[in-house]
Amino acid sequence: MNKYLDLSPEVAEALQNGKPVVALESTIISHGMPYPQNVETALRVEQTIRDEGAAPATIAVIGGRLKAGLTPSEIEYLGKKGTAVTKASRRDLPVLVARGQDGATTVATTMIIAALAGIRVFATGGVGGVHRGAETTMDISADLEELARTPVMVICAGAKSILDLGLTLEYLETKGVPVIGYGTEELPAFYTRKSGFKVDYRLDTPEEVAKAFIAKQEMGLGGGMLVTNPIPEEYSMDADRINAAIDEAVADAKRLGIHGKETTPYLLARIKDLTGGDSLASNIQLVLNNARLAARVAKEMVF
Repeated sequence: MNKYLDLSPEVAEALQNGKPVVALESTIISHGMPYPQNVETALRVEQTIRDEGAAPATIAVIGGRLKAGLTPSEIEYLGKKGTAVTKASRRDLPVLVARGQDGATTVATTMIIAALAGIRVFATGGVGGVHRGAETTMDISADLEELARTPVMVICAGAKSILDLGLTLEYLETKGVPVIGYGTEELPAFYTRKSGFKVDYRLDTPEEVAKAFIAKQEMGLGGGMLVTNPIPEEYSMDADRINAAIDEAVADAKRLGIHGKETTPYLLARIKDLTGGDSLASNIQLVLNNARLAARVAKEMVF
């Protein structure tokens, strides 16, 4: 095992005995939701995975240690500390570890630590991607590069609709990352089920999804796979309403000079305000939905 990595007893036992494990990120706790909803949601997502017969592995950096599996008190700590915790991507890990500091893991760093631990399936809300205006700013999430290089399946509700979805799909195609629609041929757009863009392939069962990922790895193709799982119909927001809120939030961020890794937390918080909190409720439900699917896929993941 990597000398910088700690496994919780629950995760260690599951991995040792070949039981299914699902990785979870921690940026959603520190930067994605306000306290106490962030802690409540994190614990609820973990329990949802257990109820489906898998072990949850919430991932973070605490005191310079890479953690796969957190205690409830560690989740509470991250939730209360909030945005004071470093939002950690690949570039941040060496310094955080060397300094013994804390970091909340993005999709990219959750994939890295999951892979170190031997965890193949990861559930999140939405992935990062190519930001609007990236043709001039070059603002492209490190999540996309990690999907191209790290052998972990990411199950999400699509790319966040604050992004340029068309360019995000083009980037993933260039990097050889399969984009799968679970029960759909259309890319979900996080808060809504519709985007107007097509995925590469539609797969309809956890077994099909698992088999495709296993085949990719056994052929030596490397890298990950993006599985997009539409938000449940009853929690999907009206596309016109959410897109208007996104457009306003993006304009506000540009006016305020917000960029880089501060962009997504700002936009999500602003969109929550503009939708009267409805976007937060949708966010929670889509994460739970992805956790359920991830646990079912993990149970089929037998190499």
